[in-house]
Amino acid sequence: MLARQQRLPGWAGPTAVLLVVLLPAVTQAFSGLWRTLEPERQQLWRRLDVEPSSPVFHQAARAALHYFNYRAASPCTFRTLKEVRSGTAWGWILGRREGRDIFRNEVNAKKGQKFDLEFTIESYKPELIEERLGTCSALVIFRNQKPKPTVNITCTRLLDEKEREQQDYVLYKQMKQLKRPPDGTRIPGNLGHMDSSLQPMWDLAMVGSSYVMWEKTSQSLYYYMLQLSRVKQWITRGDFINFNYTVLLHEFSTQEIIPCQIHLLWYPGKPLKIRYHCQDPGTPQEGSGNGDGSAETPTDILSNF
Repeated sequence: MLARQQRLPGWAGPTAVLLVVLLPAVTQAFSGLWRTLEPERQQLWRRLDVEPSSPVFHQAARAALHYFNYRAASPCTFRTLKEVRSGTAWGWILGRREGRDIFRNEVNAKKGQKFDLEFTIESYKPELIEERLGTCSALVIFRNQKPKPTVNITCTRLLDEKEREQQDYVLYKQMKQLKRPPDGTRIPGNLGHMDSSLQPMWDLAMVGSSYVMWEKTSQSLYYYMLQLSRVKQWITRGDFINFNYTVLLHEFSTQEIIPCQIHLLWYPGKPLKIRYHCQDPGTPQEGSGNGDGSAETPTDILSNF
């Protein structure tokens, strides 16, 4: 008795047989294409030959310190940069294929830079000799020439939490007694003089302005707080200090003076709540942002701005 002939399914015609035969070749071709594209997809960091004394390290340290002062939300803990001690810089690179088996990795500084650095800080008040020095370690990442770098920072030799809260509360009680200065008052004045009664107001403004300067700092732009040109609102009813003011920021590389209206709410030991509105020269629209202890999308502007 003859064995029954096994029949292939109806769909297994010549085309299916051809696909089975070609499958290994197709798989190998796609694998080669993936290996070709993969170096172009790998985004890496390459260490740069840059000395810690270079201005780029000072730029990174200033950005980190703006972020630190904002997050600390404490006028008594406010610190300024003294010296960059050490650091390592990396540039953003992208692998590119130049031939069948030739790859080239080139640093693209505009794509991004990363800094791992250590620097010393001091109180901005020279009379606080015993509290002046401290050390910070920070990782700062700039991307695509955009502002608001990513910052991870730790600082030592600062006031302990209890002492800081005590000093901030003493300052808070002084602020509760303050009245809004007359219209036209500039802090400090155009000749650099500041009435001692306005010092607490200036101290709190520096903390709030640090948030704005951190958000606006990029690889090429950095800012200093120059003057309060107007105090629009100073309300001490309830627990929080409600402070609405206009600050003049000095952008160092362009020498532009940028007015920013800032509205903040502050209470000792609580996260700082900030909203702001800046008029950048040469831009058709005003830049704006807000914060309440963490970065947020800058879309919600106070109605009275």
